[in-house]
Amino acid sequence: MHKTLVLGASLKTNRYSNMAVHRLRAHNITTEAFGLKKGNIGDTQIKTNFNDFQNIHTVTLYVGAGRQPDYYGEILKLKPQRVIFNPGTENPEFYKILKDNAIEVEVACTLVLLATNQYSAN
Repeated sequence: MHKTLVLGASLKTNRYSNMAVHRLRAHNITTEAFGLKKGNIGDTQIKTNFNDFQNIHTVTLYVGAGRQPDYYGEILKLKPQRVIFNPGTENPEFYKILKDNAIEVEVACTLVLLATNQYSAN
């Protein structure tokens, strides 16, 4: 399986990004995490520097549209195969940028995709 990056990872256990890291790992998906604060979610280290990431297949977003422009360039440099826009992260401007760079856009909930066996990282 390819690697997934959870962008907007939080140390707070009640946050969906935190739950996503746990569930991705429970599904044996290699998972990386980017957040504003370093720490660990289970055995996954939250990193604060995009230079630490390589070979990312999927980026799953937990950052609202208003803050996403800060990450456009970094995400494009990663050259992921797809970006998942979780509820609350919808951003038509970014959809277009990604599609123009041949990156698949998926507007869905990572947790639901995992729960219904529709999450594919191949």
